[in-house]
Amino acid sequence: MKIAVTGKGGVGKTTLASVLARLYAEEGKKVLAVDVDPDANLGLALGFSEEEIAAITPIAEMKALIDERTGASSGGMGMFFKINPRVDDIPDRFARERNGVKLLVMGTVQTGGAGCVCPEHVMVKRLLSHLVISRGEAVIMDMEAGLEHLGRGTASMMDRFIVVLEPGARSVQTFHRVQALAADLGVRKVHAAANKVRRKEDEDYCRSLVPPEDFLGCIRYSDEVINADRRGISPFDTSEMVKEDIRRIKEKLDASAHA
Repeated sequence: MKIAVTGKGGVGKTTLASVLARLYAEEGKKVLAVDVDPDANLGLALGFSEEEIAAITPIAEMKALIDERTGASSGGMGMFFKINPRVDDIPDRFARERNGVKLLVMGTVQTGGAGCVCPEHVMVKRLLSHLVISRGEAVIMDMEAGLEHLGRGTASMMDRFIVVLEPGARSVQTFHRVQALAADLGVRKVHAAANKVRRKEDEDYCRSLVPPEDFLGCIRYSDEVINADRRGISPFDTSEMVKEDIRRIKEKLDASAHA
């Protein structure tokens, strides 16, 4: 299973991605969690300490490695570089493991514009493709907020997207935009999961705007998860209610994969 978790900023993408990763690991599966969000909070949500996260250098910031693999010189203008650098050893060399989940932090690619192609961008895109095509683990990507990653095509080979919603019109609108853009990339399986659901009316609202076959379920609002986020600890270890909600989402996701 190769899953990209996306949605608007602040909707709870990292909570869903981290708990899903821990649940798969709990089953004994090999899991690689990939932080593609510039805010890079996935490690804390998986149970890494702040000190451990601070010691991780994102792949996009490994200038010497990028120069070596692409044949580029950092900062050069009009340079030539390889567009298919070797990346197969990078996950095992640079991923860190906690609670049975390996974490790989991609980092932010600083470019001069949406159409800019630079060695860092080539390296990250090539690595993401390798993770999806060649790795045997369950791969769960916590994507950046918004839709930019779809435009760049970095998630075009994922098995499916999960769009995390809040019970509001703008959030649901994002689901339909992601669905349309993903279809342009050939990704047909785009699901929705509602987060921060406080009452039945919230759930009914989300269900009314998302086709039943695309709706995975709801995650109830939890002060425990909010407090866990503030303290930088894993929601998996703090809220049994949220863990069970996401377990039901996972079961539906697994069932759809075998349908």
